[in-house]
Amino acid sequence: MLSVLALYLVYLLRKPMGWVFTGTFIAIALSGPVNRLGRHMRRGFAIAIVYLGLILVPIGLAALVLPPLVTQGTNLAGNLPAYANDVQDFVNKNERLRKLDDKYDITGELQKQASSLPAKVGDAAKVLGDIGLGLVNSVFALINILILSIFILAGGRGWVEAALRLRPEAERERMRRILDDTASAVGGYVQGALTVALIAGIQAFVVLELLGVPFAAPLAVFAGLASLIPLVGATVAAVLIGVVTLFNDFPTDTIIWAIWAIIYQQIENNVIQPQIQRRTVQVQPIVVLVAVLFGSTLLGILGAIVAIPLAACIQILVREWWAWRSEVRMAAIASGEPPPGGPRPEDENGGGGGIVVPAS
Repeated sequence: MLSVLALYLVYLLRKPMGWVFTGTFIAIALSGPVNRLGRHMRRGFAIAIVYLGLILVPIGLAALVLPPLVTQGTNLAGNLPAYANDVQDFVNKNERLRKLDDKYDITGELQKQASSLPAKVGDAAKVLGDIGLGLVNSVFALINILILSIFILAGGRGWVEAALRLRPEAERERMRRILDDTASAVGGYVQGALTVALIAGIQAFVVLELLGVPFAAPLAVFAGLASLIPLVGATVAAVLIGVVTLFNDFPTDTIIWAIWAIIYQQIENNVIQPQIQRRTVQVQPIVVLVAVLFGSTLLGILGAIVAIPLAACIQILVREWWAWRSEVRMAAIASGEPPPGGPRPEDENGGGGGIVVPAS
């Protein structure tokens, strides 16, 4: 009965518990830069500077994305009929594509949708307004999460030391090492992932600008954010950007972008990521795959993002547990006592495994 009540209580508190978990993750991720700044100033000032940067980053991204998105989106909607005509001309020049088009009327449907899109811009603006209202409703949760993370970051170390003093002296050093390694793994992974995202966004912006593709800045931001999703994020972003290039200078821009995306993926996977994260998170590829699959199934995109640092934390716990178990066994052997789970002395002498027959 108590177990059922406990599960029901967890279900009722799932939202604030999720806030606390997210706030703890943010606090651990930001502990690295706060500690570095804290060597040169008071910790309160260091926390204020880091969180000011954290708030200014999304504001800067919005200022970078929204104006060209609105302007170029309107222009694209107006030019779509011309783009559809270009596609139809290309199809008509290719015999195989012309046969497919005669069978499925692809270009006809494309022209129909392109001609009706400018009239739907107003409806799209209304949809964006509704989305904006939903984002405003989420500001309360975001503020609470940030406040929680600030409190955890400001007083978390003292709370940890107070909790460690409640444990026996022999356990404190190991538990302190586990917590420090966990914080280092989470913070290192977040910093490495953000660095990879920054590089991905910059390279996408440069290539799209050189090709003259519209929405270069928004697409670059999308490429950077998508690269935060392990395994599949960068590939999905490359495919969607490739679709946009179809409407600019088909097929030249699409071919150039596809070749560059493949080359960059190889550079990122074999050079950039190993160099950035070799000193932070060391997780086996199979563990990464399994963790991302489990995390995305349970929590969606957020679960996929936090899956790797969580797997690193579990790996640290398993490593320390195995080291503790080995130390206990070695200490038991040195003192002449049987190790945990080992055979008893009477079993080794052959006297403990049979049936004891009383002397007559």
